[in-house]
Amino acid sequence: MRGASDSAGIPASIGKLAPRERPLIDAPRAGALSRLFKVFANDTRLRLLHALERRGELCVTDLAAAVAMAPQAVSNQLQRLADRRIVAARRDGTRLYYSIADPCVTGFLDLGLCLLEETSEPVKRRGSRRRVHA
Repeated sequence: MRGASDSAGIPASIGKLAPRERPLIDAPRAGALSRLFKVFANDTRLRLLHALERRGELCVTDLAAAVAMAPQAVSNQLQRLADRRIVAARRDGTRLYYSIADPCVTGFLDLGLCLLEETSEPVKRRGSRRRVHA
């Protein structure tokens, strides 16, 4: 057990209700939730968020190196996450340092990785092909 949390992985310390304690989702809220999930439904953004979760705070250059991408491409994805207040930026001189702004994001990543492990979803690596031996 990693610490006090509900069954959804939400840390009790952040003071948010567990899903079973919330009112049933209505259509407008379901639409908003669907749009939020679309923000997360991007492999680059998920990799950036995981890198931030692991390191706490990183500048664009370090994030770009961590995910092997161009800094401009990373910056574009970070802007999308910042627009939704998923990440926060702090300026130090000429550099912007990013961190995860909402502790629910950590639980979301944890649940996603847990589900991936539990459902045995096959992971396809880019550029790899299965070889069939005759």
